[in-house]
Amino acid sequence: MLMLAGLAGLAPAARAQDADIPATLALFASSNFDDVQKGIEQIAASGHPSAIDILQALGDGRLFAAPDGSIAYKDAAGSVHAALTGEILAEVPAGAKAVRANNRIRRAVEAALGQLTLMSPDPAKRLEAALSVLKSKDQAVLPLVDAALAKETEPGVKAALEQAKAVLVLYGPGDDAAKIAAVATVAARGNQEALALLAAVPAPSPALAEVLAAATTAIESRLAWWSAVQSVYYGVSLGSVLLLAAIGLAITFGVMGVINMAHGEMVMIGAYTTFVVQDIIRNSAPWLFDYSLAIALPLAFLVAGAVGIAIERGIIRFLYGRPLETLLATFGLSLVLQQAVRTLFGPTNREVGNPSWMSGAFDLGGLTLTYNRMWIIVFSLVVLFVLMIVLRRTAFGLQMRAVTQNRRMAGSMGIRTNWVDSLTFGLGSGVAGIAGVALSQIDNVSPNLGQGYIIDSFMVVVFGGVGNLWGTLVGAMTLGITNKLLEPMAGAVLGKILVLVALVLFIQRKPRGLFPQKGRAVER
Repeated sequence: MLMLAGLAGLAPAARAQDADIPATLALFASSNFDDVQKGIEQIAASGHPSAIDILQALGDGRLFAAPDGSIAYKDAAGSVHAALTGEILAEVPAGAKAVRANNRIRRAVEAALGQLTLMSPDPAKRLEAALSVLKSKDQAVLPLVDAALAKETEPGVKAALEQAKAVLVLYGPGDDAAKIAAVATVAARGNQEALALLAAVPAPSPALAEVLAAATTAIESRLAWWSAVQSVYYGVSLGSVLLLAAIGLAITFGVMGVINMAHGEMVMIGAYTTFVVQDIIRNSAPWLFDYSLAIALPLAFLVAGAVGIAIERGIIRFLYGRPLETLLATFGLSLVLQQAVRTLFGPTNREVGNPSWMSGAFDLGGLTLTYNRMWIIVFSLVVLFVLMIVLRRTAFGLQMRAVTQNRRMAGSMGIRTNWVDSLTFGLGSGVAGIAGVALSQIDNVSPNLGQGYIIDSFMVVVFGGVGNLWGTLVGAMTLGITNKLLEPMAGAVLGKILVLVALVLFIQRKPRGLFPQKGRAVER
């Protein structure tokens, strides 16, 4: 299992053949925690082939002491073994009770397991052992750490061993020179754990206390910097979500001047389309799950777009030029759509899973970057640039821009402005639908999904400039980053209020937003 022979070479006096294993195991049956801790140390040094299994069982509450003093343990699969011989038993001995473990015993188990795995041939196990030693601060392991350092060739494991040794030196006896050098090694970790380790150093001398204070200040500054960068990343992530939710609204609002309060429900429809696709794949073709989002994207666009066209042809077209009635009608429609979804799918949240390529995260310096949010950032930018190409390089885009700038002139040139309105509304709703696909990966899929984004979407559109896609991008990122930077200082609710107040003041100065559209407004 492990190279315990390496440990035997480090401590020849404690070889398995010299150790009194029955006496060592008998210590685990004692009600005295000092005896149990002594048993942990002796079994770890003995080289007994079941030492790791025994210690893990003790830490997990799977070690049992019988009235006759014999010790047994359950492995991870539930099989019962005799601790002395390792043979499988039919059941836990009659009258046996689980060996009790308090926090001191658990720390001793952790340290002993770290000691046993320092010489493992597996680099991952050696790294885990080094981190266990660092947490336990067990001074008895220092010679083993030195020996492991002398043989270590993996850079990552070597760095972890150096940090573990520095912690042992810092918390043990020794002169200030060695401890000051250890402070620099621990401070190089630069994380909250290093901050806690430095803050708890016992009885530092004045010289050491000064070095500790300087190192603590440096780590706090570094953490503050990375926290700000993390907030910016979260802000970009939130901005990409707002961009996806608002970009369809920017199109319909810009071309048609319609305040569509049911836009959030188009997002909801896209999210539920994703749920339906994944549900069918789970039940019929589970091997396609990693492709479920690729399948859901065009379907969500078509379903939400078709609903949008139906809304425009059935309701909106009769209310042009009557903004208040349009607002009330679409608000009522949003309630109808929410209730329809509750009737079909129920009021509770629905599970939409992450494909494997969107699951997990990785660390970059002091940042933690999740794959699902990174993909949404990329996806939102792709959607933006595809829409720009559609609006600038296609006949439909040319007609849409013509209607935006001068509806009467476009109509007199033969453009069917009514159909441009319908297709524009369908395009905006379809984009909202694919926004729902993305949001299903980071938010709860429920009938209220769209309501959480409709107000923020209007804020983005108004701030960036109605109908301007570049303005929508700038507005979404500005509001997203500002929200996330304000949250740690003012809280989520107060931060949003401050953003709203700032936006109101900005609109008073520039009522048409950052990038106002050129040309006449919609004429009805």
